[in-house]
Amino acid sequence: MRWTTKQLDGLSTGFGGNDDYPPPPTTTTIANDNNNSILTFKTQDTGTTSQLIQCLHNLNLSFPSSFQPLSYLRSPSIVIAMAYLHSGASSISLLFGFLVVWQARLSIFAVADELEVGGTDLCETDLSTFLPPPYSNMSNIICSPVWNTYTLRYTRNKDNVLTIILSAVYTTGWVGIGFSRDGTMVGSSAMVGWFNKEGHAKIKQYYLQGTKTTQVIPNKGELPLTNIPSAVALHGATMYMAFQIKPETPLTHQPILLAFGSAYPVHNRLSHHDDKTTILFDFSAGSVSAGSNGILELKKNHGILGIVGWGLFLPCGAIVARYFRDKDPLWFYLHITIQFVGFIFGLATVVAGRQLYNKIHANVPTHRGIGIFILTLSILQVMAFFLRPNHEAKNRKYWNWYHHWVGRIALFFGALNIVLGIQIGNAGNSWKISYGFLLGAVLITVFALEALLFMRKSEKIDENPAFQMNPVI
Repeated sequence: MRWTTKQLDGLSTGFGGNDDYPPPPTTTTIANDNNNSILTFKTQDTGTTSQLIQCLHNLNLSFPSSFQPLSYLRSPSIVIAMAYLHSGASSISLLFGFLVVWQARLSIFAVADELEVGGTDLCETDLSTFLPPPYSNMSNIICSPVWNTYTLRYTRNKDNVLTIILSAVYTTGWVGIGFSRDGTMVGSSAMVGWFNKEGHAKIKQYYLQGTKTTQVIPNKGELPLTNIPSAVALHGATMYMAFQIKPETPLTHQPILLAFGSAYPVHNRLSHHDDKTTILFDFSAGSVSAGSNGILELKKNHGILGIVGWGLFLPCGAIVARYFRDKDPLWFYLHITIQFVGFIFGLATVVAGRQLYNKIHANVPTHRGIGIFILTLSILQVMAFFLRPNHEAKNRKYWNWYHHWVGRIALFFGALNIVLGIQIGNAGNSWKISYGFLLGAVLITVFALEALLFMRKSEKIDENPAFQMNPVI
């Protein structure tokens, strides 16, 4: 797009090109939970950051989806160049944009530093100048930085009404905060706010039924919102989302999902998030709980241990025992060594899963139940190793049946639980592809070796027929 003369004048004034003109006003829009704009007003903001970001917004420049303000503010020329190149402007207009910024004599380093300030400065923002009641006159506010530029403010009254304000640096797209039972996306409810291309504020509750965009359902959810309208405000470079909930029991250690997307929602349908995180917020202490940054790492370790143990080592140990018995006694020592290593990995998987459950109290009874079941079977297999009878014993064949079939059942449920874990944990396509490749390789190996074993047995039968006749002399 190209700038009109009026827009150019506004830009020059907004960047301080003419000191006789006041800075451009900051437009703030308040919306209720039904997406109706109920209040729009303008305030004069002389802050350098507000002038810079607001002018960019006023010009309606089309930025690429990868644009992140903190990455480019230290070089204003890059900001203008990205906007122009993405908008299809001419080289003359591009050069003029450079001259305007040069004339502005702004300290871009100061702007970047202002946007990168710590939580203390962000928490000192006067909310009464741009948020409606009751969000503008909250008392005993607890404020805590939670992730990147995200800051969480909240207050709770004696009736257990929790008033929450989430703020974050905003350019385009949407910003969301979700409340999860177990730290995962599926089954959670979220509040999402954005400003559309016309500048109208929107805020909605969404039910996160699944990981696909079509499974993020607007106007649904389980958050107990009060009758107080939710609000969205754009103040300078920061967007504020405010809402009230009244949970049945006071929130303490609550898994919180934070995410944003750079694309505008279409018909209230959200685009896929550009980035996300999960934190464990302690509403009783007003801080991110210790170790919450390690939740995702613990989930990843739990999955890796399970795949290595139950997806790699234990199947390989079973393959050695079934198909390489002609390499006696090498097969036996390989079998017990590989299975012992696999058992250690499986045990570590359960320990990591237990630690994860203690942190987020995941409501995954099927996954937990199968995990406990296969752990029990693996312990029985280890005990059976020490209680195995001699080869000549009459009950050896019964022990063999028990050992073989318990192992096969354990491997089957181990593979099933890995698939469930990947699905429950929203691990993504990379995990699905990786484990699918590993499982496919194991199955192809089993089928090939089973065919070879069948052919070897057939050859032995042909060499030693069941009925032999003495040759006629």
